Amino acid sequence: MNRVLVTGGTGYLGTQLIAALLREGRPVRTTVRSLESEAQVREAVRRGGADDGDLEIVTAGLTADDGWAEATKGCEEVHHTASPMILSQDPDEVIVPARDGALRVLRAARDSGARRVVLTSSFAAIGYSPKPGAEYTEQDWTDPDTPGLAPYPRSKAIAERAAWDFHEREGGDTELVTVNPTFILGPALIAQVRSSLGLTKAMLDGTMSAAPRQRFGVADVRDVADLHIRAMAAPEAAGKRYLALADGPTISFLGMARILRDHLGPLAARVPTEEAPGTEPPHLIIHNDRAKSELHWSPRPAETTIVQTAESLRDLGLLDHQ
Repeated sequence: MNRVLVTGGTGYLGTQLIAALLREGRPVRTTVRSLESEAQVREAVRRGGADDGDLEIVTAGLTADDGWAEATKGCEEVHHTASPMILSQDPDEVIVPARDGALRVLRAARDSGARRVVLTSSFAAIGYSPKPGAEYTEQDWTDPDTPGLAPYPRSKAIAERAAWDFHEREGGDTELVTVNPTFILGPALIAQVRSSLGLTKAMLDGTMSAAPRQRFGVADVRDVADLHIRAMAAPEAAGKRYLALADGPTISFLGMARILRDHLGPLAARVPTEEAPGTEPPHLIIHNDRAKSELHWSPRPAETTIVQTAESLRDLGLLDHQ
């Protein structure tokens, strides 16, 4: 059985996806920037209930060509989850590695004869430009030139556009699918606070004194990994985008704080009880119908995901108070 390649082996999503594939009996190869991370990745995979005996770890980074030909060799299926999570306001520090890294992986996958690449994009590539009614599907695109758009969501829109342009012009026989998750939460397998986990930790530790006025969809990291696997397997998924988020209405940070208080008692005693000053955001509507109807994807409720995110931070010893 050919190995499945998962880029971004130390990532929040990458570790969950590797563990899910190994639990299915699929041999996996993953990329890391340095082999110093190997022990950490293997520990994470075992924490996810998988045997790491069929896991191969190789080095390759988004900012250089080195290692990508070897990483993709013999892999018919490539999951590209690696992407810089950099909050810098310098566009070159964020956009260039996201765009060029995606193109490096697509080029190497094509050259090695991969059947399909499933690329993790983001809702940021879909719904960060204002739209009447604030209702979004996979047909929508964020305009990178939207006034005031921060470098991170701009990088997501530019990187995904570049991926589709490459696929159409010179992708060869390699198919492309994108998975576009909203705010990813859920249990972590790596004992480090990264990306969305940092905001959850800030709420629980009390360093977020007031909840930002923002509405968003929640996607469980385990469900995003499952959607990756389904998008790779389904013939009809070729050439499509799939939004990933839990069923039901979108949520605010204050709503998230209420869920934490209702379910976690003393652990959530420090979460904010008020919103920051400002105008009320639009009532955001995001549709996940395509993934459910075409790929038979069944996401967890957002409430379950939010509670289990906090429990994971506690169990990994990542909170300042336990």
